Amino acid sequence: MVQWQEYGFSALSVKQLYELIKLRIDVFVVEQHCPYPELDGKDTLPQTRHLLGIDEHGALVAYARILAPGVSYADSSIGRVVVARCARGAGLAESLMHRAIAIAQAQWPQANIQIGAQQYLSGFYQRMGFTPVSDVYLEDGIPHVDMLLS
Repeated sequence: MVQWQEYGFSALSVKQLYELIKLRIDVFVVEQHCPYPELDGKDTLPQTRHLLGIDEHGALVAYARILAPGVSYADSSIGRVVVARCARGAGLAESLMHRAIAIAQAQWPQANIQIGAQQYLSGFYQRMGFTPVSDVYLEDGIPHVDMLLS
């Protein structure tokens, strides 16, 4: 069972911040062999929301970052979507995305949601209601596609 918690940057504890950065680096940098600027300044923006999934042992097993319109795209956006390797295969990614979408829609009800999805996950995001709106492009050496939820 996962407990979902949502925070602005200033409400995150030092431990939570450490754990979410560690999870993001473990998956995106180490597991996916992709060195990139993980700390991009968007985490600390006043409107940024951090969605954490905590398991019954208190471990962070899922995370997403929800950004205001105008930060990454003209629309609001969801990024840094990640599920820990030990927690994959249990439907957490779907629960995580449903919650992240709900947060974005509650925060910015007039805005669409745009994402830069890794291409191999485009089918997953299409099942969440997103539609591809770009050709495939390389970002940090990984094929991506921009997708929109209207």
